Amino acid sequence: MDDVELRQHVRPGCGRLAPSPTGGLHVGHARTFLVAWLASRREDGPVALRIEDLDATRARPEATAAALVDLRWLGLDWDEGPDVGGPRGPYVQSERRAVYDEALARLKAAERVYPCTCTRADIERAASAPHAEDEGPTYPGTCAHRSAADAPALGDRPFAWRFRVPPGEVGWDDLILGPRSIDPARLGGDFLVGRNGQGPSYQLAVVADDALMGVDRVIRGDDLVPSTPRQLLLYRALGWEPPRFGHVPLVVGPDGRRLAKRDGSIKLATLRERGLDPRRLVGVLARSCGLSDEAAPSAPGDWVDAFDLARLPREPWTASADDWLGSGPFVEPAVSGGNS
Repeated sequence: MDDVELRQHVRPGCGRLAPSPTGGLHVGHARTFLVAWLASRREDGPVALRIEDLDATRARPEATAAALVDLRWLGLDWDEGPDVGGPRGPYVQSERRAVYDEALARLKAAERVYPCTCTRADIERAASAPHAEDEGPTYPGTCAHRSAADAPALGDRPFAWRFRVPPGEVGWDDLILGPRSIDPARLGGDFLVGRNGQGPSYQLAVVADDALMGVDRVIRGDDLVPSTPRQLLLYRALGWEPPRFGHVPLVVGPDGRRLAKRDGSIKLATLRERGLDPRRLVGVLARSCGLSDEAAPSAPGDWVDAFDLARLPREPWTASADDWLGSGPFVEPAVSGGNS
């Protein structure tokens, strides 16, 4: 990637699967990835798989291979990715540093960012994808008086690059949740986009990746709704057309808590090792997405023609292991074509 060209090439219907190798994928991930995959295949669009391993403190190399195994076990495939190649690679974020550096340079040149010398903990947290509960206090603008041109004067002092958020709300028509409008100032205000000499933040990296990989729809969990207005601002600042966003309501356990990678009982690897037929899980997930009244065993491809984002429930899906391990309602006859 010696010669970096930040030219966007939007591909109609192009979607992406973007696992983070910080632990095993679980049923919640499976549901979101299934929806993302179906949304693209329904429009005959390509699917790219990208490994989001920016957070070096949490990323585990073995988890990358495990994620590919989990997704293929579920029955999902992709047209581009780290294992199959493609024209818009690399498909691993840790190998795309030149892209992010160039995107940040563009923001510096436009004076859309400024150097911030605030807490190291805040700077380090920027590499991880934030969840709703991670939103901290509003940045008070301590370093907002600076310009990008002030960075050399800081010498060896550690700093991060912070994006200057303009006033006003940012709106979008969510493919699943409907019209949304959020004021980024209420989500923390000016946000981090890079760490000097240490690479980009999650927000900048995913925007650059999705734009340059031609993604025209981003389907992800609704815990990332707060990231959307920030990313839309970055698209505008970088001169790129933003994709359509759709946020899938999360899967919660019987106790109402969001499923987490630490919950071993619902990890895909655990289910696979226990001998669960993935078609059983897909059937349960399809039912949870409003595609069927019955949890009939099926493959992801069985639901392509019937898929409709408008049918996806807008509330979290409450699930327990009984749903896919046999105690919950389950219909044995296989789907014929899966299109009813």
